[in-house]
Amino acid sequence: MATLLTIVKAVLEIAGMALIAQFAIGVFAWNRRHQNLVYKLFEVVTSPFTRLTRLVTPKFVLDRHIPLATFFLLFVLWLVVLFELAGSCRTDPQQRACAAVQQSR
Repeated sequence: MATLLTIVKAVLEIAGMALIAQFAIGVFAWNRRHQNLVYKLFEVVTSPFTRLTRLVTPKFVLDRHIPLATFFLLFVLWLVVLFELAGSCRTDPQQRACAAVQQSR
């Protein structure tokens, strides 16, 4: 179980970092951000998460706010996974993925 939670945590971290990087590129090249190759790369990485967020958010949430809502949703999910991973390692510390959790304490 801890291995699966570690994989999910890593995916959430990658998506969150991609959203942060996409925002940073957008700040520096706002008018031409959709022509930027790196911005498009991060958009490909984050698009499944932003589409999912668009599906679960109410329609009155503007499309331009969806990346921010996606980031907060990813952050909350990351916290949930982190606490579940800690709980899983507390109940069975012999799991292979728990070695990294125990070293970080």
